Amino acid sequence: MNRVAVGMSGGVDSSVAAAILVEQGHDVTGVYIEAYNEPGCRADDDKRDAIRVASQLGIRFQVLDLREQYKETVIKYFFDEYREGRTPNPDIVCNSEIKFGLFYDWACEQGFDKVATGHYARIVSFLGRPKDLTKDQTYFLWRVAPARLAQVIFPLGELRKDEVRKMARELELPNADKPDSMGVCMMGELNVPDFLKRELGEKPGEVVYKKFRTTKSSELIKIGTHSGLWFYTIGQRGGWRINAKMQTEKMPPLYVSEKDIENNRLVVGEREKCYFSEFRIQNIEFRINKEEVNDLVNENQLDVRIRNLGELVRVTRMNKCTNTQIEITTVEPIFAPAPGQSAVLYADDKVIGGGVIANTP
Repeated sequence: MNRVAVGMSGGVDSSVAAAILVEQGHDVTGVYIEAYNEPGCRADDDKRDAIRVASQLGIRFQVLDLREQYKETVIKYFFDEYREGRTPNPDIVCNSEIKFGLFYDWACEQGFDKVATGHYARIVSFLGRPKDLTKDQTYFLWRVAPARLAQVIFPLGELRKDEVRKMARELELPNADKPDSMGVCMMGELNVPDFLKRELGEKPGEVVYKKFRTTKSSELIKIGTHSGLWFYTIGQRGGWRINAKMQTEKMPPLYVSEKDIENNRLVVGEREKCYFSEFRIQNIEFRINKEEVNDLVNENQLDVRIRNLGELVRVTRMNKCTNTQIEITTVEPIFAPAPGQSAVLYADDKVIGGGVIANTP
């Protein structure tokens, strides 16, 4: 029997994870991580749901207040990345720095043997994809250090979501039919443009249409204005103001293809111009040695994913640019690799590395 600290968010997944651990005979303590509690969010309701489930399961429960640390890590990172023109991924930072960072450290200090969460993932010597691939959360977990994963339990890794719901109903958990949480990790549903506007304000600039005359020549045509580059991400369609004279039937649907930070210009183009089969990844981390990674590429066994639940695309070439940056080529173009987002590398349904998308050629 292990002493297990299970992160309980108030949702059905973490509640069933706690119930499974109790059924397995572990000494379980439910922990609600207080990370973000601002007017309009559901933190108080979620906390009450977690308390109700813990009481029904007959386990100890406590609240771990990490609001200041969350603000200094996740929220600061969120605004800093947008300010620099990149698209952040706060869920990944939240998992590595809060759930499997500060919460994990606290649990070890308190003498717990294991930490558990309701994530859909497996631990099979590496971080592995779960049984329910439609709920696969390994993309968000790729930065969690392997040494820490050795002390982590993912009770839902072998279950499908419908099985989790069924179990919650059979146990008559009060949140059995609670909708899945959406939005930013530990913040819930968030109006990102309003959130950014409150902190960063607006910084209007030009929107230019990059119209290609040939495969190698193009021209920039001013078609409108934007309210601030941080309100847009690569691959986004619309959201800017178009000059009235440009609103014609001949104008094709346009998508963000680049951010010209120096000139505060948003560059847009046709959808096909947002597909890339080459891009760079920085701050790269591998879970196996580089020779083994190269072997996977040569044997046509390495895949990359650039967004949560996104398609796994085969990597055909990998070139080292610097000690912490690589350039990869994929078998087919990928839509909208956005600087700031993570690119996660997989082999045989296991996470073997990842990094942050730097740019496209």
